[in-house]
Amino acid sequence: MIPITDILSQGENSAVEFKSAGTNAEMIAREMISFANTNGGVILVGVEDDGTISGVDTDKQNETWASNIARDAVVPPLNIHSQIVDFQGKHLLYIDVPKGKHKPYHSNSGKFYIRIGSTNRAPSQVELMRLFQQSGSFHYDQVGIEKTTVNDLNFYKIDSYFEQYGLNFNEEEDKERLLRNVDLLTEEGNVTVAGLLVFGINPQRYLLNASISFAHYKGNDISDYLMNHQVISGTLDNQIDTCVALIKNSLTSGSTIEGTKTVPTQPAYQERVFREIIVNACIHRNYAISGSRIRVFLFDDRLEVHSPGRLPNTITIEKLSAGVSFAVNPIILKFMENLRYVDKLGRGLPLVWNEARKLGKQVFFSEIGEEFVVSLGI
Repeated sequence: MIPITDILSQGENSAVEFKSAGTNAEMIAREMISFANTNGGVILVGVEDDGTISGVDTDKQNETWASNIARDAVVPPLNIHSQIVDFQGKHLLYIDVPKGKHKPYHSNSGKFYIRIGSTNRAPSQVELMRLFQQSGSFHYDQVGIEKTTVNDLNFYKIDSYFEQYGLNFNEEEDKERLLRNVDLLTEEGNVTVAGLLVFGINPQRYLLNASISFAHYKGNDISDYLMNHQVISGTLDNQIDTCVALIKNSLTSGSTIEGTKTVPTQPAYQERVFREIIVNACIHRNYAISGSRIRVFLFDDRLEVHSPGRLPNTITIEKLSAGVSFAVNPIILKFMENLRYVDKLGRGLPLVWNEARKLGKQVFFSEIGEEFVVSLGI
């Protein structure tokens, strides 16, 4: 439990809400829903908005009241922890609301809420879509993009793809039916997000920021000298290959002559380590966040890869490190697996962690805001 003095000194924020003892159950449920749909938080009942301690009536079964709200007024039911704490001679009800594992949560009347700063509000259509993506009940890569047609797909590349399965795509009488069956086209004839990103002629014409921003700095901070900056576009395979090549070509490693051999003076990562990180970012990013690119920063001491989108509900940093896999974009994953860029065994990030350990380096996985970040020491 966070110390009460620390909570009061911070005031209301993205993870703290003060409520009077007389607050009704509907308002408490709204706070629980907003915290569960965001990153969790604490509701302190018996504290006024200005931080004044008013306390709660201990004759009331406060913990049972809070648990009943979480169970009966939140859909799906939410597991919370609540307890009465003594502070300055008064009693407060401390309600700890975890980050929800079954997002999105809503009220009995079907209303959704999220936490923005110190306030709650109804999510926008895009924000609600992200919540459903995190639950795994909706996948953005299957969405059709307006104004696209079959002519936005590269038939030569599609033919090469199907050739490995003994199918001659160019001889198919009903090409659009086949493309619908493999989720490259919608029933309405629009190209899906997956179709554009894997087989599109010019994906960024419709998905402007579905690309990688690469920056190489001379130093260990973004305020240091920028040596190279490029925006990498095209299909995902092209983005991955180009970005990995840029990383390799930008890294400098000393060497010495031993006999007739050139021997590196310091151990270096294998190319597959960089490839795994970039593949992971491209395949698992949230493409519904249209205003952000994947950002790759190469510093003297580390490689940082920022991928838009948070982890799905049931996935934690610890599970990633242990090799638990997930599919934010299952259609993209299917095609990139068949193109030999990935497998579904969850070995990518554990491989990165093991290779870093062998070289005495560190790798950190983290969520910062709406991004998943990999920081690899070099």
